[in-house]
Parts: sequence; C-alpha cells; structure tokens
Amino acid sequence: MQRRHFIKTAGALAGASALGSLAFPAIAKNKQIRIKFESYVTETAGPSWIDRWFLDELEKRTDGAIKVSRYWAASLNKVGEHLSAVRDRTIDMSLISPGYYQSDVPVTRGLEWYFRMNRADALLHVCQDVYEQFDPLREEWEDRHKARVMYWTNWNYAPMITREKADSQQDLDGLRIRGYGVANDVVERLGATGVPMAAPEVYTALERGVLDGVYGFDFITAIAYKLHEIAPHFTDMGDGPHAPSAVVINTDFWDDLPSDIQSVCNDLVHEIYEEQYSKIMTEVLADYVKKAEDEGVEFNIWSDEAKAEAKKAVQPAEVEHWIETVAEPNNIDGEKMQKLIADAIEKYDSDGSLLRPEEIAAKG
Repeated sequence: MQRRHFIKTAGALAGASALGSLAFPAIAKNKQIRIKFESYVTETAGPSWIDRWFLDELEKRTDGAIKVSRYWAASLNKVGEHLSAVRDRTIDMSLISPGYYQSDVPVTRGLEWYFRMNRADALLHVCQDVYEQFDPLREEWEDRHKARVMYWTNWNYAPMITREKADSQQDLDGLRIRGYGVANDVVERLGATGVPMAAPEVYTALERGVLDGVYGFDFITAIAYKLHEIAPHFTDMGDGPHAPSAVVINTDFWDDLPSDIQSVCNDLVHEIYEEQYSKIMTEVLADYVKKAEDEGVEFNIWSDEAKAEAKKAVQPAEVEHWIETVAEPNNIDGEKMQKLIADAIEKYDSDGSLLRPEEIAAKG
C-alpha cells in the first residue's frame, strides 16, 4: 500500500519527528503537555494493543514533551459516554465504537457491514479513504462532536461461536445466537434468532443453555471471556473484518498542539496503517490462537459455496437497509457513500494481509 498523508499539518518542523527525540529539545524545556486518554475496554482488548503502541511511541518520540494519562475499562466515564466526554473536553482522546452511539453517528453507521471485504488491516484504509472523501462523515465527527479521528481501528475478526459445529447457514437455522448491533442483523439474516445481550452475561447464558452461540465478539475478547469453555466451535463464515472503530481527539486540543507534535502523531498514524496494525495484531492473534487450541477450541472454515450462500443472505440487503432506514431519514446521500466504500474496498482489500484466527490455525 502506498504511504498516504491522512492529517494535514503546518510548520517548518513537519518532518522533524523522523529524528526521534533529537527533534524536541526546545519543547522539552517548556511545560509538559498532558493528554488524558480513556478507553471503555481493558488494556488487553483487541484495539488496545494498537492504542498502547501509539501512546507509548508518542511519549518516547517527543522525549517526554507529551505525557499520557491512561484510563482503561471505563474508569472515568461509563460505556457510551466517551464521545460526549471528548466533545466536552473532560478527556482529550478516546476509543469510540460506533455501535454504542447509533443515534449520534448515523453516517458512520454506513461503515458497519459484513460480507463485503476480507482483511481487517485493509479496513483501516477503507475507513480513512471515505473519511477524507465524504464530507458528511468527517463533519459528523469534527463539527457535531468536536472529535477529530486520529486513526481508524477495528476489532479484527469475529468468528461465529457455537456449542455445536456449524458447517453452513442451514446449521444455524433456529439457533439462539447473541448478537451486537449490526451483527445481530447478520444473525437474523442467516436464519438464527438474534438475542441482544450485554457481554458480561454471555458466558452464563451459554452455560445455562439460554444461548446456542455468540456472534459479534472479536476473537481475542471471546477467548479472554472463556466463551470457548462452553462453545468451542469457532467458524469463519466469510464475513470479513469486524466492527470499525476510531480513536479520536478533541479538535480544540488538537489545534492547540505544536505543529511538530502533530507531525509525530501523523507519522505514528502512517505507521499504524502501513505496517504496525498488521504486525502487532498478527503477533497477538497468533498467541491467542495457540492459547485457544491448547484449551480445546475447534476452528472451522466454511466452504466457498457456504460462504457465497451466506453472503447472498446478508448482502446487499444489509447495506440497502442502512440506506433506507438510516441514511434517507437523516438526509445522508447513502448511495454516494456506499459507492465510495465499494471503490475503496476494490482499491485496498487485495493488499490486506492480516490472517483470520481460523487461517492461522490451519497453517499450523
């Protein structure tokens, strides 16, 4: 993938961050800049591996001119309150998952779909491409919520997790599957019964037989929650990457940062998109796959025919549903946005390299 400049900055020191700490003797002598970062998930959750790398490198490459205070697992604000907290500047940066803010980010919901692409690392580029090209998406974040997208991220992959092995869509028929947001819509379209349920309740529901399976849990979180102890079958249905999210920064806070600090941020974002996301998540997924196999997980990949059947059941109906029920009532040009998404997928998806856990397991 070609290196791209996603956030424009000014100032003669725009390239100085490549020199590391040597670029910052003047800033280091001044008052230290503190960034208050909060995430609603734990520091070992899927996206947190990328967030920790970004924050650690930001401190290191600015030679202490930036100091980040980290708050994990919603230790300052409740889940669902972080977007307003960034807007009101009670925190400076946060991970935002659009599923918790469906009425607040109707445009962004147009980025949430399954069965349209293959690789999670390519999804970062797709989201950023649309963010640059589709003004309503950018304005939704920056104007409405005063939250500039620092970088797009996601929850890598979400297997279909079931108590019994499922080899095709027919094997899901009538099963009670926990879903989350758009994932619940996928469950219903595949013939199962979607059961919305808070994440902490899922293990017990599986244990008691209330649920036959789970969808919408990323692989890393599913293993961390030990869902495989009850539902050991993890299946790749051909649904592609899971749950685009964004790390955002208050726009006023960003504008107040010195240009050379902004430049360091931009360089780190480039590195996330070009190599670090794939590098970090490849290592994390490999570790979790080994742990999963040691603890009895059975990985399964549907045949090409079964994947095609599932895709036909979900797409394009899922996208059309968003256009009709979300885009049109909110005066969003849904057709234009989805065309930009389709073009970006065609541009980037074939360059994606991050393997699914099922693929990692199959390679041995």
